[in-house]
Amino acid sequence: MTPEPLIVLASASPRRSELLGLAGLSFRTAPADIPEEPLPGEEAVPHALRLAEEKARAAAGREATGRWFIGADTIVVLDGRIMGKPVDDQDACRMLTDLSGTTHQVVTAYAVYDRQTGSCVTEAIQTGVRFKQLSDHEIKAYISTGCPLDKAGAYAIQGGAAHFVREIQGSYTNVVGLPTCELIETLHRMGVPLS
Repeated sequence: MTPEPLIVLASASPRRSELLGLAGLSFRTAPADIPEEPLPGEEAVPHALRLAEEKARAAAGREATGRWFIGADTIVVLDGRIMGKPVDDQDACRMLTDLSGTTHQVVTAYAVYDRQTGSCVTEAIQTGVRFKQLSDHEIKAYISTGCPLDKAGAYAIQGGAAHFVREIQGSYTNVVGLPTCELIETLHRMGVPLS
């Protein structure tokens, strides 16, 4: 019988699972369902860091097995304004219109909580993303796919919005939803067995 993986991803995101799998990690998922609204006056990076840690700790509090719990949160930031997931098609249209022709930041924070030692390491990675000027037709066609509704900033760089992106500065996997290079380095420093 195969033992339960010691690494637990506190996320329902298939993109995050795919990225961890591509990195060769043995893990299981245990999504953490927590409120994701910013606190009053909370800025983008502290907001993402807080949610990542809360997700990791929430999963650790519920799960009977596992040692290292990974939480992550991705937000899009335009001119200091946090863009989470759109609430409906109209909200998605507003977000994409705002992002059109601009450079924005994608912030993904991750937290690795070690249940055995009680330690938690957090980090936030930022990537600059520049959109081309989008036509109304492009925005409406993309929204009609349904893809934007569960994505921060209403788009997925690895999906139907790939052709919106003129340039990125920084980590591509960060924009997808998990800065894999930095996360693997953190796991290594924490002594997590990665094979």
